[in-house]
Amino acid sequence: MITRPVARPAVEPAHGRQLSLSRLPSLPREVAQPSYDVARLSCGILHLGIGAFHRAHQAVYTDAALAAAGGAWGIVGASLRQPGVRDRLRAQDWLYTVVERSSAGARHRVVGCVRDVVFAPDDPSRLPGLVADPRIRIVTLTITEKGHCHDPASGRLNSMHPDIVHDLAHRQAPISAIGVLAAGLQHRYRLGGAPITLLSCDNLPQNGRTLRRIVLDFVSRLDADATRWIERDVAFPCSMVDRIVPATTDGFIRDTGATLGMADAAPVQCEPFRQWVIEDMFAAGRPAWHVAGAEFVDDVAPFEEMKLRLLNGSHSMLAYLGYLGGYEYIWQVMRDPHYVSLMRDMMRDEVAPTLALAGKYDLAAYQAKLVERFANPALPHRCAQIAMDGSQKLPQRLLATIRANLAAGRPLRRLALAVAAWMRFVGGTDERGNAIVVHDPLAELLAKRVTAAGGRPHAIADSLLGVAAVFGDDLPHAARFKDEVRSALAALMADGARATVGRYSMAVA
Repeated sequence: MITRPVARPAVEPAHGRQLSLSRLPSLPREVAQPSYDVARLSCGILHLGIGAFHRAHQAVYTDAALAAAGGAWGIVGASLRQPGVRDRLRAQDWLYTVVERSSAGARHRVVGCVRDVVFAPDDPSRLPGLVADPRIRIVTLTITEKGHCHDPASGRLNSMHPDIVHDLAHRQAPISAIGVLAAGLQHRYRLGGAPITLLSCDNLPQNGRTLRRIVLDFVSRLDADATRWIERDVAFPCSMVDRIVPATTDGFIRDTGATLGMADAAPVQCEPFRQWVIEDMFAAGRPAWHVAGAEFVDDVAPFEEMKLRLLNGSHSMLAYLGYLGGYEYIWQVMRDPHYVSLMRDMMRDEVAPTLALAGKYDLAAYQAKLVERFANPALPHRCAQIAMDGSQKLPQRLLATIRANLAAGRPLRRLALAVAAWMRFVGGTDERGNAIVVHDPLAELLAKRVTAAGGRPHAIADSLLGVAAVFGDDLPHAARFKDEVRSALAALMADGARATVGRYSMAVA
């Protein structure tokens, strides 16, 4: 069993009892809890990036799989940057509550499959050691697009990324997820080369193949023998994940504690809907995730494409235009009929025709469900949260669709408006003159380009389109796209987001 002793708090929290293994029998009957022996669970999964999404998605599937079929599939979570999740979970025997929220109410479930959390900076060698441990048979990842330290336009390792430069020079003390995987796989190979699966759950096109390419790019610079072993014995299945998981707030923590009758410092909130489509390609077995509804398929690409372009593309569009329009939450944006009309029109006319599932899947029903999900008032999903790291997200959420429409001569006017809204957002000042805190790995570069353009919409558009890491070498020279972005940005800067959305939602492309 790959765990460490649990350090219990010296005193009870001031506000009452705290969630723990010993207190599970005291939970209200309406709160679901693990039906397997949590204390005896052995770990076979390492998860990099144990944020709210993983705990509300992959961990929930694993919890259900353990209840139905058992197995040594407990999870060791890992945080590479902040110790907060580790500290909160350790104080409550690694247990936490998942709360599914809708207009019909809330359902509570305590999850027990996470059995340890590692904060990487505390012991830089521990995570690579876990990747090397033959008892770990699957490494799952939710490290976000930027955590891959790659060039989003090409999908290759960014060898000039500061974290990658560090990890290539300090192989035994990596700070990036890619460095951790590379060091761990090299060690695993030297220990005998037990097969292992690296399962990406991030919003990247062909995420398994992208991860494989990045890892091999890194390892091939250091170890030819380990590279050949990875190519032969390490599986990198693609997957598509879907669940809306807003950030945890203090108010939500208080409400959850009131329902449980005890404190939970690390609950997560989410919508009832969830989806996980996985390429059935595992090197050393897998949990019975299918019992919780996971779909195992030969080719994830069409489902991934549908989700990235319809859900994530629409989410980003609404986040930028909604934030600029003065809305804080997505559900508030969805109360504005012009925004809803814009979303529906973009999905139907500019996105759905680009999808491989067109004619093979009920895309109209999927789009209608997205409108319903985004409008859920029980999910306080902030526009600013979705707007983070746009330079890493745009290539797969919007730009791939734009390229397909350019090639086919189809409309792209609303997609161009979404790109222009991102440009307006990264300028760093909202429509009321207030500063926007732009969380993006390219924030400094983007701000310099906007400033140098001197407040001229066409100059700003041209300058930002010239960021090759985002737009590649082709889109800056696509005249129809460039003209649409220029026009949309000029409208946003002159008239504001709400007025521009109103015009675009009523216009015929």
